[in-house]
Amino acid sequence: MTDSKVSNLMEARRRPCARKLISPFTEEVERAPPPKRFTTPSITPFKGDSDPESHLRHFKSTMILYKADGALMCKVFAMTLRGAAQDWFHTLPSGSIGNFKEFALIFTKEYTSYKTVRKHADHLFNLHKKPDESLRDYLRRFKAEKANIIGCNDQVASSAFKKGLPTEHELYRELAITPSQTLAEVFATAERYALWDDDRIAAKKASKPADHPTRQAS
Repeated sequence: MTDSKVSNLMEARRRPCARKLISPFTEEVERAPPPKRFTTPSITPFKGDSDPESHLRHFKSTMILYKADGALMCKVFAMTLRGAAQDWFHTLPSGSIGNFKEFALIFTKEYTSYKTVRKHADHLFNLHKKPDESLRDYLRRFKAEKANIIGCNDQVASSAFKKGLPTEHELYRELAITPSQTLAEVFATAERYALWDDDRIAAKKASKPADHPTRQAS
């Protein structure tokens, strides 16, 4: 490299405008100072392989505590990006992001294929107790699925839980006799039956004769 090229490169690095070109943020966002005594919060990084809206919700919830303005939101959010997501951020056109709303929009559009498909309450009617599944395991599995459904109606969940039981099951008959129970009462009743079911399974295992290898005559 010639001396003139080296000089030109060093001069370009000294220019403020050259540094600005590498940032997707507008000059207004770049120049906005952070609040006094601001400490960057600890936020789980986004690497480009998970639900963008979940990351965005978590970020916004955290930043509420700091009463952050748009410029600070932009800068801190960019710091939560890692790996492929950080590489994507640096491919954005210089000066293309002027506020956090714009940043959030292009972020969710870029990673929309990773959005988690929200299940509806009707999904619970697809759950059934398996023949070889204990009542406790079915109860645990049902609760886990319900927890993933936002705003799930308790009455719908109660009906779905009962429908997933075999009609000959003792708990099914109990719930059929008292159909007006709340979901909390249904789960409490199921817990009592699960204890009985656990004892029955344990007793069944204990009653099985131990398998001892047959000693062969020498």
